[in-house]
Amino acid sequence: MDIQIFQTTDDLNRSFTEWLKEITTKKEIMTIALSGGSTPKSLFDYWASLPSGEIEWAKIKFFWGDERCVPPTDEESNYNMTKKHLFDFVPIPPEHIFRIQGENDPIAEAKRYGKTLSHELESMNGTPTFDIMMLGMGDDGHTASIFPHQIDLWHSSNNCVTAAHPVSGQTRVSLSGKVINSARNVAFLVTGANKADKVKEIIDRPEQAEKKYPAALVRPDSGNLVWFLDEEAAQELTGRE
Repeated sequence: MDIQIFQTTDDLNRSFTEWLKEITTKKEIMTIALSGGSTPKSLFDYWASLPSGEIEWAKIKFFWGDERCVPPTDEESNYNMTKKHLFDFVPIPPEHIFRIQGENDPIAEAKRYGKTLSHELESMNGTPTFDIMMLGMGDDGHTASIFPHQIDLWHSSNNCVTAAHPVSGQTRVSLSGKVINSARNVAFLVTGANKADKVKEIIDRPEQAEKKYPAALVRPDSGNLVWFLDEEAAQELTGRE
């Protein structure tokens, strides 16, 4: 586990981008699963502001780790957020965008997207394998759209699962734990003081945390896990810079 702590979100965005670019140079086509939320939104704005050619967009295929079951034009759609903050500004081939179709029946869409992953990605031991898995973490310890009250979904044998938000009941489609942990490189992007207690528990007391928080079950088979944290999210960690 590699833990990197940054003074500002801008510093985090720059470091994550350099990390991504290094991985991109090693492949003809690279696959990435994006996450939603405020931290990725800031990252996408940063990417959109970069000079032309800074990132080789034509080499990247975009997928999502989860999606709310809403139309792609809805303000809550992770795809819509990515489109407004990134895709509308950079030259990404349309055929390189593989969105979860949140407007469809959730169970059918989980099956369809799971088949898409099997078709489009390389596999490891029969499981679709991303080059980069980008994850966020909620202040309840959830990641992708697997929440603590449905932590058993993590262990599904399917590539994708349907999940429900614990408060609103909103249905989501999410990658399962086996696909997340199959990725060659996994990165948590976590910012904000409201995440600090979960960050500390997951990093410092993993055996305890894994019983409660899906984010604690992120243990990629490759061993390549990087935490990109701002100082607020990392404030309860000790002995790290």
